[in-house]
Amino acid sequence: MPKIQIIENADDKAIAEWFAQRLQAALSLTSDEIAITVPGGSTPFPIFDLLAKMDLPWHRIAVWPGDDRIVEEEHPASNIGKIRARLEPVGAQIVPLTEDAQPPHFAIAWLGMGGDGHIASLFPNTDPQVNDRHAVRRLTPDPLPPEAPFDRVSLTIPALLDSDEIMFVIRGADKRAVLDGAIKGEHDLPVARLLGAARHKVTCFC
Repeated sequence: MPKIQIIENADDKAIAEWFAQRLQAALSLTSDEIAITVPGGSTPFPIFDLLAKMDLPWHRIAVWPGDDRIVEEEHPASNIGKIRARLEPVGAQIVPLTEDAQPPHFAIAWLGMGGDGHIASLFPNTDPQVNDRHAVRRLTPDPLPPEAPFDRVSLTIPALLDSDEIMFVIRGADKRAVLDGAIKGEHDLPVARLLGAARHKVTCFC
């Protein structure tokens, strides 16, 4: 497990500014496009709104969701639809996640985490493996979250680890306790499996 930097009490503005700096650093290393993967859920979208107002060369950034609900883009539960609405108007290339997708190497993998330790849509019942031969899987959470009772498509742990660095944005004491347990090796939830296999920079905003 790499050394994990935990940044306490950062607000959305501070996280957006940090993320923008990391994007600029990644872009400075190449003249080509870079790719990032980002989460859905309620936490990241206010940060995306702030990022969209920043002076970044979005035309050089491909944005992949780390997971999505298998619904039409226009559906309120669609991650890609909400990501597209915020970042496509400023020039980002938005890439829907499909079962046959071939994800690239990511400059940054931005993740959230559920209270049950799931990352992307890798819920505990799906038994995600660090050596999964697949980059993308279709999965059914069990139990299905009542607010989003849909099958999912998700990047696997190896696809998320195929990145230069990982960041988490985690809110709430309960989730922080799950993260701390993962760092200490106290459980084997999906977040612990990913952190145990990570070999690069991990930053956690809590």
